[in-house]
Amino acid sequence: MGVASAMRRTSAPVVAAIAAALLLASPAAAAVPSVYGGAVACAAQPASGNVRLCSGPTVTWDEQTKVDVNVILPPEPVAGSDGPYPAIGVFHGWGGSKIGLADARTRGWAEEGYLVFSMSDRGWGNSCGSSDPDRTPLSTKCAKGYNHLMDTRYEVRDAQHLLGVLADEGLVQPDRIGATGVSYGGGLSLALAALRDRTMLPDGSLVPWTSPEGTPMELAAAVPQWPWSDLAYSLMPNGATLDYVADAPYLGPNGTAPIGVMKQSYVSGLFALGQALSNYAPAGTDPDADLVTWYGLVSAGEPYDVNPLAQDVVEEIATHHSSYYVDHSRPPAPLLIQSGWNDDLFPVDEAVRFYNRTRTEYPGNPISLYLMDDGHDRSQSKPADVAAFAARLDAWFDHYLKGAGPAPESSVEALTTRCGAASEGPYAAPTWNDLAPGEIRLADAAAKTVTPAAGDPSIGLAFDPIAGKNACATASGADQPGAASYRLAPAPAPGFTLAGSSTVVADIATTGSTSQLAARLLDVSPDGKTEALVTRGLLRPGAGGDGVVFQLHPQAYRFAPGHVAKLELLPADAPYSRPSNGQAPISVSNLELRLPVLEVPGSLGGLVAAPAAKALPPGYELAIDYRATSGDSGGEDGSGSGSGDAAAGAGGDGANASAAAGAMGVASLARGPLVLTRKTIIVRLGCDGAWPCEGQISVSAGRRTLARGPFALAAGETGRTRLPLTKAGRAFRQTRLLSSARRSVRARVEIAASQGAAPLVLRRAVRLPQAG
Repeated sequence: MGVASAMRRTSAPVVAAIAAALLLASPAAAAVPSVYGGAVACAAQPASGNVRLCSGPTVTWDEQTKVDVNVILPPEPVAGSDGPYPAIGVFHGWGGSKIGLADARTRGWAEEGYLVFSMSDRGWGNSCGSSDPDRTPLSTKCAKGYNHLMDTRYEVRDAQHLLGVLADEGLVQPDRIGATGVSYGGGLSLALAALRDRTMLPDGSLVPWTSPEGTPMELAAAVPQWPWSDLAYSLMPNGATLDYVADAPYLGPNGTAPIGVMKQSYVSGLFALGQALSNYAPAGTDPDADLVTWYGLVSAGEPYDVNPLAQDVVEEIATHHSSYYVDHSRPPAPLLIQSGWNDDLFPVDEAVRFYNRTRTEYPGNPISLYLMDDGHDRSQSKPADVAAFAARLDAWFDHYLKGAGPAPESSVEALTTRCGAASEGPYAAPTWNDLAPGEIRLADAAAKTVTPAAGDPSIGLAFDPIAGKNACATASGADQPGAASYRLAPAPAPGFTLAGSSTVVADIATTGSTSQLAARLLDVSPDGKTEALVTRGLLRPGAGGDGVVFQLHPQAYRFAPGHVAKLELLPADAPYSRPSNGQAPISVSNLELRLPVLEVPGSLGGLVAAPAAKALPPGYELAIDYRATSGDSGGEDGSGSGSGDAAAGAGGDGANASAAAGAMGVASLARGPLVLTRKTIIVRLGCDGAWPCEGQISVSAGRRTLARGPFALAAGETGRTRLPLTKAGRAFRQTRLLSSARRSVRARVEIAASQGAAPLVLRRAVRLPQAG
C-alpha cells in the first residue's frame, strides 16, 4: 500500500503528524546532528550568526590515529538542501591548533555559505600534542600521532582524507574545495595545491585523490600565506635560488650546490617551541620524522656535505616535506600566494620559486603573488594591508569555489615596507619581471677581504627576527671593521623604490669550503649615524670563483632623498645565522650590485638604467617571463651577455626558443588589441636578438580557435602577421557582428616557437570591425 492511499484512510490529525514526520526526515530540511559518522557532534551558535560548529576528535585514513577537527557549517537552511557546500580548509601555524569561531574569517565564510574545515595537525593540540590526555605510551590513538613536519604522506593526506569523508556525507562539493593558512598552514595549503587531485601514499607513490567511498576529489584553489616551497632552503639557505630562473632546486640544477647555512635563531626557537607544545618521535624511531636527530645534526654545524646523514635529511625534506618537489607533470590548482617582505623565515623567494616554474611550464595557469610587509617576526602586519589582502583572498575563493565574480587575472601586487606611515601601493604588474622596469647599479673592482671575526654583535642582535625588533629597528651606521662595505651615492630627489631581489655578481676567493658569506642591504640615514636593515641573504660560496651570482631576499622599500643604500658582506649574520665551523677569510672583487626599482630607465637624471642581462650559472635557464627581456644565453662563465631591453622594439610580451639552441631569436607580441578583418586576424610581432624568429600562433575565444598560422621574421624585424580565420573564426565573426554591440572581445593568444620553451599564453583584446 502506497503512502498516498494510506494517508486517505487515516484521520486528519494522524495525517498531519505523518506529514510533519516526513518533512523532518527529508534531506532537504534535515539538520546535521553530527559529522564523521556520528563521532563529532554539531550545534548551532546563536552568538555567531547561527553557524553550526562540529568540534571534536575523529580518526584519519589509517583508521587509528586521532585528529581533532572543527567543521563549521552555514546556518541551517530554512528551505532547500543542507549541503553539499563549497569548502575552505584553513590550517594553523607551527605551535598552533585547529582554528574555530574565534577567527573572524571562519565565521564570515560560514555565514556566506562555505563549509569551513580545520584540524589540529598530527602532534599538535588534541591531535596527540603535548597536552592531549590520549598521548600516553599505551594509547594506540597516538602511536603515529607524532609531528611528521608537514609530511605530504601524513599531515597533508590527513586533510585530504577528512575532507573526503565530509564529501561522502553530502556536506562538501568534491571539486569546490579551497585551502589557506599561514606559515605551517601555508606550507600545507601549497602542498594541497601542488597535489591538486592526487594523494601521496606512505611509500611516496601518487594516486588519484578520492573520498573513502571512491568519489574523485580535487582542490579548486589555494591561497597560501607566508608558505615555504622548499623547506631545506628556507631553513638553511645556500644562495642557489635566483628569482629569474625557471627551476631553482636546493642543490642547484646540476645537484652540486652545497648544504647551506642554518638560520640559527629561528630554527632553535621553533625546535624549542615544538618540544614544549608538540609531540616529537623519540630519536631514532622514525628516520623520516626524526626531528630530534635532525636538529642535533644542523646545530653541530659543518661539514655537512661529507656527512651521509645530512644528505639523507636533505633528500627526505625535499621528497616528502616540500611542495616544490611534488611531481609537477600537471599544473597546480589556481594559486594566490601571499608573502612578506620582512619575513626572514619564509621570505618572498619561497613564493617566487614556485611561481616562476609554474609560469614557465604552464603559462596560462592562474597564479598570482600578493607581497606586503606581513608575515613572521620583523613584519609590521598593518591592519590596512591585511584588510586589502583579505578582500583579494575572498574574491579568489568566491570565483574558484562559487563561480562568483570575474576570473582573477594572474598578476603580482605589492605594498611597500614603510615605517611610521601607511604602506605605498599596491603596485600591480602582470608578472614578477614587470614589477621593476628599472635598475640602479653599483660597480666596485677593488679587492676587499671579509675576515672571520668581523661583525658587531649588538648590530646583529638589533636586526635578529627573534631577539630584535621589527622592520623599523636601527643600529649604528658606521662601517664594521673586517666587513666589505659598498655604498651608493645618496638618493636624489624624490628618492627611489627597491622592488625585487637585490643581485650581487662578484669574484669570490676563499680557502674554506665550509665558509659562509652573509649579506645585508641597509638604509643609512643622511647624517650617517644610523642604519635600518632593508633585506638580507646568505651564501655558501664553496670554493668561490669568478662571476659568482647570488641574491638577497626580495623587498619593496623606498630610499628617501639623501639616504644611502649600503651593501655589507659579513662572515655571519649572527644570531640570525649560525657562524660556520672553519670560517676562512673571503676575498671579494669586481663586485656589481643590481637593485631592481619601480622607476623607469632614464629617470633620476639617468641613474636608473634598463635591467642588465641576467647572470646565469651553468645549468640554469631563464624563467619564461625573462626570456623576452634578456639576451642572456647563460654562457659557461656565468657572466651572460646581450641587451637588457631586448623586447623594446615590439614593446610587448615575448616567447623565445631554447637559449641552448643558439639559433633562434625572441618573438614578442606588441601591446594593444589584435585586429579582426574579413578573413584574418592581424597580429603585430617583433623579432629581437641576432637570430630569426619562426613558429606558430593561434588565437582562441573560449573553446573556439578563431585563427592560426605560422610566423617568420628576420632578426630585428617588426611587422604584422595575418592569421587566416578558421571555420569557427568565420562563424564567430559573423555572429558577433550581427548580435553584439561590443567592439572587442578578450582572446587567448598562444605563441609557440619552433624550437625550445613551452608555448607562451597571453590575453589580448581582438578589435571587431564595424557592422555593415
